[in-house]
Order: sequence, then C-alpha cells, then structure tokens
Amino acid sequence: MKTIITTPLAPAAIGPYSQAIAAGGFLYTSGQIALDPATGQLDMADIATETHRVMGNLKAVLNAGGADFPHVVKTTIYMSDMAHYATVNAVYASYFTSDPPAREAVQVAGLPKGVNVEISMVAFLG
Repeated sequence: MKTIITTPLAPAAIGPYSQAIAAGGFLYTSGQIALDPATGQLDMADIATETHRVMGNLKAVLNAGGADFPHVVKTTIYMSDMAHYATVNAVYASYFTSDPPAREAVQVAGLPKGVNVEISMVAFLG
C-alpha cells in the first residue's frame, strides 16, 4: 500500500508525479528544485541560495510525510555543472551535521526550468 504525501509548504507538482510517496516504511520524495512555494517563482540568486531553497522544500515534504533530515537514508543530487559541487556540498552538509545519508551527486545535461540543482531523498519511517 502506498500513501500520497502533499503539502502546500513545498511547490506543487508540475507534472504527473506526487511530492512524495510513503510505502513499506519508507518515504520517497520527488526531486525538488528552487521554486518558492509561496510565490511560484524560482529562487536562484546564487547557487547557495538555490540549494537552501531546495533543502527547505525537501524539509517541508519530509515533514508532511512524518520525517525529517535525520530519517533520510539516501539522497540524489543532480547539478547542471560540477563547478557548483563545492557550494552545493557545503550547503547540503549544513543540513546533515551527523550520520549523513548515502548519496550520489551527478552532473546532468539539463534540469527542469533551467535550474542548477535538483535533489531527491529517501527517508526511513519505520
């Protein structure tokens, strides 16, 4: 059985997907980008600001599913350019101060709406 997770505190899905799915004791988030849920505008002043917005969106989705960053067991980070890696990594690390999850970080040819970073997570609920 699966449960659809939604929250107005994160951007609404812009396609045929859910913000997150809870199933089998895990919460699977869809990738989040730097859309401000209050305005619907991208928050891309710089890569650090963009990454903080992504992490804030993920926090809202995790919270709606009954989780938070300590519950995260796996993340995937997609970047438009590996030149952003150090900054994205530093911002990301500020949300995982102990026992960080497994993860990969990859450069991709393009991301939705021309953003520079998209992150998805898997959290353990059980």
